[in-house]
Amino acid sequence: MRRVVFNQKGGVGKSTITSNLAAIAAAHGKRVLVIDLDCQGNTTRYLLGEAADEPLAGSADFFAQTLKFSVRDSDGSEFISETAWDGLHVMAASPELDELHAKLESRYKIYKLRDALLKLEKQYDEIWIDTPPALNFYTRSALIAAQGCLIPFDCDDFSRRALYGLLEAVQEIQADHAPDLHVEGIVVNQFQARASLPQRVVQELLDEGLPVLQPYLSASVKVKESHELSRPMVHLDPRHKLTQELVALYESLPG
Repeated sequence: MRRVVFNQKGGVGKSTITSNLAAIAAAHGKRVLVIDLDCQGNTTRYLLGEAADEPLAGSADFFAQTLKFSVRDSDGSEFISETAWDGLHVMAASPELDELHAKLESRYKIYKLRDALLKLEKQYDEIWIDTPPALNFYTRSALIAAQGCLIPFDCDDFSRRALYGLLEAVQEIQADHAPDLHVEGIVVNQFQARASLPQRVVQELLDEGLPVLQPYLSASVKVKESHELSRPMVHLDPRHKLTQELVALYESLPG
């Protein structure tokens, strides 16, 4: 299964959701690859910790080699690093992604990631892709390469209004490039059950028939600690409420 976590809005928890669900998949005995396409590298830092400071071959190197002529297309395996947890690997991000963007777009390398992941499927049970907060070359590449799309959602009116544009963007890419792509669901993040606004906004999504996934992910300072320690929640505090919500969310996903 190839999944992308996508939202054009920053700060909605894409990296946190990607990293934690992938870590849970690996803890369930799956062979899991995480691909970080955000030049900020938050997912890379979260999963690799201090190792992220070392020179690593990663997603920028993968895309850079697509700009050179080669008889054989690479599957990207040489750009993958192991994490501290069994079964969990990452293709690390770096600031060079930003430098490559214009060249990749002008040379129309939009299908290269999909082609590589189709080859890597033999090595992994699940592939998770974290995207930058923009609908750019990398995000489109990820959507074309994926089968399922998860959309993190902050419980405010701005996020609700932006959601329709996100769904239209996914539908357009599905129609033009990726017939296997579908929205698996909207992941409600930073949910505060006792506040009226989040409850009302989420209920509006449900009333409109949108695919809102359950359980909702609670707001918690514990996740900030997990970021600081570079330990996904399932490895930091398996009994924590948020960890249990993440596990239940993962187990609710098909395939």
